[in-house]
Amino acid sequence: MTKSDRTTTEETTASGGSATAMRVIVPLQGVVQGRGGLVLGSFIPCALFYFLQLYLKRNRSQPPPPPVSPPAETPVQVPEVAHELVRIHSRSVLSPRTALVSSRANSIAKQADSPYYVGLRRESEDLFDDSSNPDGVIQLGLAENTLCLDLVQDWLVENAYSSIIGPDLIIHGIATYQPFDGLMDLKVAVAGFMSEAVKRSALFNPSQIVLTAGASAAIEILSFCLADAGNAFLVPTPYCPDLDRDIKWRTGVELIPVPCRSADNFSLSITALDRAFTQAKKRGLKVRGLVISNASNPVGILLNRETLYNLLDFATEKNIHIISIETLAGSTYGTEEFVSMAEIVDSEEFERNRVHTVYGLSQDLSLPGLNAGLIYTFNKNVHSSAKKLARFSPISAPSQKLLISMLSDSKFTKKLIEMNRERLRRTYIEFVGGLKRLGIECMKSNRGFYCWADMSGLIRSYNEKGELELWEKLLNLAKIIATPGSACHCIEPGWFRFCFTTVSEKDIPRVMERVQKVSETCKPHS
Repeated sequence: MTKSDRTTTEETTASGGSATAMRVIVPLQGVVQGRGGLVLGSFIPCALFYFLQLYLKRNRSQPPPPPVSPPAETPVQVPEVAHELVRIHSRSVLSPRTALVSSRANSIAKQADSPYYVGLRRESEDLFDDSSNPDGVIQLGLAENTLCLDLVQDWLVENAYSSIIGPDLIIHGIATYQPFDGLMDLKVAVAGFMSEAVKRSALFNPSQIVLTAGASAAIEILSFCLADAGNAFLVPTPYCPDLDRDIKWRTGVELIPVPCRSADNFSLSITALDRAFTQAKKRGLKVRGLVISNASNPVGILLNRETLYNLLDFATEKNIHIISIETLAGSTYGTEEFVSMAEIVDSEEFERNRVHTVYGLSQDLSLPGLNAGLIYTFNKNVHSSAKKLARFSPISAPSQKLLISMLSDSKFTKKLIEMNRERLRRTYIEFVGGLKRLGIECMKSNRGFYCWADMSGLIRSYNEKGELELWEKLLNLAKIIATPGSACHCIEPGWFRFCFTTVSEKDIPRVMERVQKVSETCKPHS
């Protein structure tokens, strides 16, 4: 063996030893070299992983043992659970936001109540009663007629059961679905009563009637049928505070006030209507109708025949509709003639399709609790739509059965109308006379439940703030609920609406004593 061969052999031996050592330290090297490293390269990592898991398992902190409950009298066998799942209330952490409601609901919820509705809430907290709570709050803000409740009560005691159930105890007519727009028998009875209420100056066709759950529902349905959201109606002021909710809330229709002034006895002029119509067009509003109340609420004045003709001419010229609210048609105490819009369109060649009448039985029958109103229209599209929309506000079947029986009793309805007018007249005279003796003048009215009183001499500052200060005194000092003119959109401060039909004649002196207490604390405005 030569020297060069020995050198080569030694190098080979040395390199072989090194490779064997490397295979022990880094087993995968053996895989590369192909000599036994595959077994070690697989076994050693697995063994290391196993021992690591064993170490972690033994050194992991143990959960505290569950609390030991006291032994029960009767032991209950509970199956063992390997692992108890703890419920984590993460919804509030992960989703802190509240569920959203519609912008319509937000708009209504954020609106502050006017004094009219504040008074209604106050009454429920401290209701006046002559015997049990004589110092309670006296309600003079709600348009409700209680003067003939005794007559209604007597009739109900005698006839209510048989009217609803019938002599044969027939349940089918009250326990099953009925037409949403009302029973035809009730439409016939209501048409006859309406003609009687207006002293037969107009005849009403039952087939043109759509019955609804109150006049408010009738007004809202008509608003939905006649105008789109963003359109507008002209409304003479002052007007009933309820119209803001009845028309605007769900339909999105705007109301454009048409100011009427005391210098003109708050009467409506075509000039004021035309001015408001023109201004609305400049603002980009599309006027679709005119809303009138006959008799006026809150003033109590009637629209005469000439005014109604002029309004129809105006509506025809501007191509708009008229909604005539005649809920007080039978509640009169004056001598002035009442003219229904239905009579005008029947007697003249006016376009019937643009005139729609709203009537309610709540006022003339002294039955607001039954909540019965109606739409009277000759417009086929409006009539068809209103019948379908009445599904959202139908009159209950028992109420309809009761009203059919009551209105069919001509002897009773005639007596009710006559007594209602007589009691309205006496109460109105007594109430207005009492205010006059205190130096408070009222507008002369002929119909309705209200007197429109000028109390501007009692406000400290001649503006809305001064008016509301007086309203607060009436509410807190005198415990009297009245409706300030600003709630009715009256542009002249100091006018108040008093509903005199919510008190009896014997309670009027008590009301005047309380009003006098307030007037003595007020100083005339400078």
